[in-house]
Amino acid sequence: MKDLINTNASQLAEEIRTNKIKKEEVFSFFKSRIKKFDPVLKSFVESYDQPVKGEGESSLSGLPIAIKDNICIKEKKVTCSSKILVNHIAVYNAEVIKRLKNAGLNIIGTTNMDEFAFGSSTENSCYGPTKNPWDITRVVGGSSGGSAAAVAARLVPFALGSDTGGSIRQPACLCGVVGFKPTYGRVSRFGLVAFGSSLDQIGPITTDFVDCANLLNIICGHDDKDSTSAFIDVPDFTKALNGNVKGLRIGIPKEYFSQGLNQEVKNAVEEAKKIFEEKGAEIIEISLPHTEYAVATYYIIASSEASSNLQRFDGVRYGVRAKGESLEDLYTNSRGQGFGDEAKRRIFLGTYSLSSGYYDAYYLKALKARTLIRKDFDQAFKKVDVILTPTSPTTAFKIGEKASDPLSMYLSDIYTISTNLAGLPAVSFPCGFSSEKLPIGVQLIGKEFDEFTLVKLGSAFQSCTDFHKEIPKINYE
Repeated sequence: MKDLINTNASQLAEEIRTNKIKKEEVFSFFKSRIKKFDPVLKSFVESYDQPVKGEGESSLSGLPIAIKDNICIKEKKVTCSSKILVNHIAVYNAEVIKRLKNAGLNIIGTTNMDEFAFGSSTENSCYGPTKNPWDITRVVGGSSGGSAAAVAARLVPFALGSDTGGSIRQPACLCGVVGFKPTYGRVSRFGLVAFGSSLDQIGPITTDFVDCANLLNIICGHDDKDSTSAFIDVPDFTKALNGNVKGLRIGIPKEYFSQGLNQEVKNAVEEAKKIFEEKGAEIIEISLPHTEYAVATYYIIASSEASSNLQRFDGVRYGVRAKGESLEDLYTNSRGQGFGDEAKRRIFLGTYSLSSGYYDAYYLKALKARTLIRKDFDQAFKKVDVILTPTSPTTAFKIGEKASDPLSMYLSDIYTISTNLAGLPAVSFPCGFSSEKLPIGVQLIGKEFDEFTLVKLGSAFQSCTDFHKEIPKINYE
């Protein structure tokens, strides 16, 4: 059988459809790669010997897909990479799983992540850290690091992740793949284990924008089971793959190119900007003045929502139950043994922010700052169609490098969290490599429910560059 790692998912699906290859052969090929390489990478929590089969037809029918370990797949483990849920079996399918199955996709397994999506490196997993396929001494980003690593290493054609503050885009950046966060409400959150309910959004991780467009067509759309799901028509995103960006206005926020941005990252993003200019786009400098408050605002709001959402994991209804002589012991021991350090840190921070006497000083003030951040984007989009920024201030850092410095870790998301606070769509895609051959990503932020323009710009960029075609040389068998 021919080598399939240089064939994108959409082309592979076409070969299945035209009987050039059988879908069982495709599943076996990727299953063998998982078996061969994942003992080192640790991108999967569980890979299935037999796929969770889809039954419908679509442009991606017959292909295997990996799912982040916080999205429910009926009768399969969903653990959020946490000890407290280590044996939990989902009793229903998430809406996105239902849509994938109806489109004929086959689920090959679940991917590693930061516990309950709390992290930027996939080091906060009870299964251990996922390693970057470009350099196994480095992190993959987080929290959807397992999905990004699996796609980058071609252990699977594509995957789903979730993005609360950059958890799809930042690992996609550090692993050299495409990571798309749709507008809040564009994709159903039904069946996604909640972290920050006003921030979370499911999205695709792919090797290119053709696969991204096809996967968005499947997972986007209104869902009555999700009260935050938008009643907005979904365009055919494949029609954005025409490469024509002439006349589009791209905003460059000066606040995103200041102190703290690695010079090689800055240079690569500047080159990306030039490519868009050459394709006919207009570059306009803009300002997002409240950017400096984004990190503090995000971590107060996200931790507060996490604290509230994680109250249900108490040793009574879900997951691990520790022994105790009293009900209070049961709660304390179960949560103390079940949650990792980062989960506890965020629960403490969120509970404090919501507590009597501190609610106005922290949580309410953060909500007001969030409004100002959203207004910054509203003003900017009166002048431009999209905004271009770096995705991450650095390339992938060493495993353990920031583990003892939570604030430094939180700053890894400085360029991605504002879009979640504003509920906007954004995508990261590869735009170069560092001198150490580590991927560099650029981010495009769009207007609300204008994923179409992001796909158009991203596909135009990839039509004249080859960064997305680079595959890590896996030699660590």
